[in-house]
Amino acid sequence: MTNKKHIGLYSSPWMIISAAAILLVIVVSLAVSNHNREKQYMSQILLEKGAALIKSFEAGTRTGMRAMGWNENQVQYLLRELADQADVLYIAITDTNGRILAHSDPEQINTRFFSKTGDQEVPDPGESAKWRLTETQNRMPAFEVYDFFNPLSGRNANRRHLGHMRQFAPRSGRTEQGRSWRIPDNSEENKQIIFIGFDRTPFIKARQQDIKITAIISSILLILGFTGMAIMLIARNYRATRQRLQDTSAMADQVVASLPVGLMVTDAQGVIVLHNPAAESITGLDASSVRGQAAAEVLPDNLARLICRQQADAQIMEQELECMFLPGQKRVPLSVSSTGIINEDGAFIGSMVILRDLTEIKDLQQTIQRKEKLAAVGELAAGIAHEIRNPLSSVKGMATYFKARYAQDPEARDAAAVMIQETDRLNRVISELLEFARPSEINARPADINPVLDHSLRLVRQDAAEKNIDIQLVKGRDLPAADIDSDRFIQCLLNLYLNAIQSMESGGILKVTSSRGAEKNIIIQVHDNGPGIARADLAKIFDPYFTTKASGTGLGLAIVHKIVESHNGRITVKSSPEEGTVFTITLPASANAETKEA
Repeated sequence: MTNKKHIGLYSSPWMIISAAAILLVIVVSLAVSNHNREKQYMSQILLEKGAALIKSFEAGTRTGMRAMGWNENQVQYLLRELADQADVLYIAITDTNGRILAHSDPEQINTRFFSKTGDQEVPDPGESAKWRLTETQNRMPAFEVYDFFNPLSGRNANRRHLGHMRQFAPRSGRTEQGRSWRIPDNSEENKQIIFIGFDRTPFIKARQQDIKITAIISSILLILGFTGMAIMLIARNYRATRQRLQDTSAMADQVVASLPVGLMVTDAQGVIVLHNPAAESITGLDASSVRGQAAAEVLPDNLARLICRQQADAQIMEQELECMFLPGQKRVPLSVSSTGIINEDGAFIGSMVILRDLTEIKDLQQTIQRKEKLAAVGELAAGIAHEIRNPLSSVKGMATYFKARYAQDPEARDAAAVMIQETDRLNRVISELLEFARPSEINARPADINPVLDHSLRLVRQDAAEKNIDIQLVKGRDLPAADIDSDRFIQCLLNLYLNAIQSMESGGILKVTSSRGAEKNIIIQVHDNGPGIARADLAKIFDPYFTTKASGTGLGLAIVHKIVESHNGRITVKSSPEEGTVFTITLPASANAETKEA
């Protein structure tokens, strides 16, 4: 279909030119045919008229000579009267040598009959009247009809009539100029020829008018042809330009829709005219709801002010902002690039804003900072732990010795016991510190996560029962296997369980769930309905030695975070006083194991 369309576009102008040329040829052919037909009609009409005049002149001469005894003077008079018609230029009678014997203009008698070609030959009429195109002496175009002139023996006269007329016909006579002229008879030496010249000017003017009309029609056809061609070329260019514009617009729309960054465009009045899908995802604002609205009404004040400022400045402005687009929405960290749009005339026509979501970048920065902090703390802790653990062993040994030696002294025995207890506590802290500082050694194997959850919860059921805490386990079905080190992962879960149990002093519910994530990963949630964690502390709970407990070391959640990361997983926390705290662990599915069922 496309090829046919292109062929039609390119062939249409040539079709119009061809049609115009064909019409032009037809018009010219008709004009030539009409010219020839008119020439034929003119020749036929004037020939018939000339032949009729010759017959009339012969008949008049014959009748006058027979009935009234006319001589040559009366015949000359009849010739002059007959030539007095509007379209008759002259009538002449000559002998076969071209000498004029009688003429409508008496001054021409006895002169040579004028010939257009300049020769003095007189044409031979033949058996019937003939015609030719010629000119008069004053260059007037003439249609000349000529024939033999023989009034005494008309072509239909019989010999009886001929004899009767000859008795009245004089042998010679005088013309008005005194020159002799003999009435012709049938003898070869006395043959005479009569010429009647008609004015061709009306016919010439008619032909010129026809040629003029033909030229006008031909010009109109040519103009129409070229105009049609120009119109077709303009239409073709218009269609091609419109198609290119549509293609460009479609490509621009596709590019804008596929941009990985948010794009917003406002007009000169600050009204939003473009809001691409990436901008919808970042802001949470639907394009149909914000398009046509003033930016100051639907965008946060800090972002709206940045857009409005671009009305007087076409330079690119870059700034990092934290914006909340909807009530109750989490503040979104953004990198905002904005600039004014200036047309070719230098007039401001709108603003363009590019939004980049920095949430993942900020999280990555925090993760890197945490790892750097943990690495520094780990190096320091490893050195301190080795330096402290050996003296602690000596202190504990001496305390045990004094406890046995002063067994009979209650005060000394109790002091030694306190020393032993505190030494054990300090040793436990050193052990945790070494556990946190040493590189994690993970022996990961594909495993079903639900049995691991069952086993880990059995280890804390007694502690939960003592505080009147109900344990709930909701196991997902059709979960993929995960590559985990079961012992290390159970240690991670136990830390989360114990923190949850310690936060619920008056009882509650410890709920553990497993499910399949959107990307075929595994999600584990540990949910308690305790008092929750303060918002200010949420960003620091995974930092080493940060704790809100009087007897805590601050290393439990740091170790949990390290174990989860060593499994290529991710842990997040969400907490509120009304709903408690939820820790969410996301683990990637194993690439070497089949899906397990609960």
